[in-house]
Amino acid sequence: MLPDQFTPFADLLRLHAGQGDKPAIIDGETVIGWAALDALVDRAAARLQQQGWGRGDVIAIAAGMSAAYLLLWLGALRAGLAVAPLPPSATADTIAMMAADADAVRLYGDADLADAELFAAPGSVPMPVAIGPDDPFNLIYSSGTTGAPKGIVQPHRQRWAHVQRGATQGYGPDAVTLIATPLYSNTTLVSLFPTLGLGGTLVLMRKFDAAGFLALGERHRASHAMLVPVQYRRIMDLPDFDSHDLSSWRRKFCTSAPFPAALKAQVLARWPGGLTEYYGMTEGGGTCILQCHERPDKLATVGQPAAGSDIRIIDGDGRELPPGHTGEVVGRSPAMMSQYHKRDDATRAVLWFCEQGQRFIRTGDIGRFDEEGFLTLLDRAKDVVISGGFNIYPIDLEQVLAGHPDVADCAVVGVASDRWGETPVAFVVGRRPLDVAAIRDWANARLGRMQRLADVVQIDVLPRSEIGKVLKRDLRVRYSG
Repeated sequence: MLPDQFTPFADLLRLHAGQGDKPAIIDGETVIGWAALDALVDRAAARLQQQGWGRGDVIAIAAGMSAAYLLLWLGALRAGLAVAPLPPSATADTIAMMAADADAVRLYGDADLADAELFAAPGSVPMPVAIGPDDPFNLIYSSGTTGAPKGIVQPHRQRWAHVQRGATQGYGPDAVTLIATPLYSNTTLVSLFPTLGLGGTLVLMRKFDAAGFLALGERHRASHAMLVPVQYRRIMDLPDFDSHDLSSWRRKFCTSAPFPAALKAQVLARWPGGLTEYYGMTEGGGTCILQCHERPDKLATVGQPAAGSDIRIIDGDGRELPPGHTGEVVGRSPAMMSQYHKRDDATRAVLWFCEQGQRFIRTGDIGRFDEEGFLTLLDRAKDVVISGGFNIYPIDLEQVLAGHPDVADCAVVGVASDRWGETPVAFVVGRRPLDVAAIRDWANARLGRMQRLADVVQIDVLPRSEIGKVLKRDLRVRYSG
């Protein structure tokens, strides 16, 4: 049972310790029961305090997924510290820069997590620390695809809101959540922390592959997972997908990148259990939720604002727009970041204030609400192609291209044009060698006159971040370079 009032996350863990040997974390052949988890978190917290660190300090972790990683993070929370999880795939210089920006008292890597020094002696307990809802829980660093990575300070209040929401999404002591996305991504954390905060079981998959994911799910009778669209695509494309026992699945979630309506429909038709899409930002400026299994007629949208979320549309001058009009999406909710760490200018730039003076976060996404309050996203503002003075939304072109039977994946970007200012170019991954001129003509016959593609380029694989976002900047550089 979730407490009625704000409860620090480490205290939630203590509430579930009475489950004894029931698994809390499964990492390969390592199984940590709930009672053992609570004791190990105590020892990790005590060790951090022995080093002189406490409330207000930050540690950084740049390592692969493991039970030890989570134990250190949870121990830090119990000791009053915040955690900056960093991408281990980044360069050493970039990791060092982010750790320094976070003011981390220490940076932990894979070798550090294998060290017995991570824990104080058996039986050790930390000094109690009073944690408030506005204390920092973690710093998530943005991907840096639009500039230098920014440290997004997420307070305990924000994670508490995620746990509360999880209680409405089927998480609980009987939930078994398969974690197959990186621990430094908020995509993962909005599923991971509700699972632990509500007394469920985490199954860690250190490296994702589609067949292995289904096998692990069968082995542990998984009920929940958060995946990104490219993972759903790879799983659904498995030739033997329908031969797997999928009966344990109750809820599947998706976020972080555009989730094509046709792919949602395929998951609904072939994979038991509900399918929920989240739309929001790591910064926490409100969330939209689409319960795909309840509204299969709205699969082209990202759903309606979640309870407690206030999502609005504004024009280029910051004026609020009514339903049916297209503009930038802004939002506010109880789960909002405190700030960009040491980036006051960037914090101010991302804020919008309504007439009543309430603080909203600008998403940089272009969208519109329909008459039922469902939000349709058109594109990132920076990716809109302005050709001859007209706005062209790449997602509209991508949806047309995705309908070609020989196209497995695609992305459309704007490139410089002497005649039009910008013009759209498509990069396509084929199911077989393509006649790109024929693909272009096929698509243009189905597009409006101002939308027509100037070029189509076949590519082996689209460049993506580790959580599946297409790196359109890389495509623009590739084409112009």
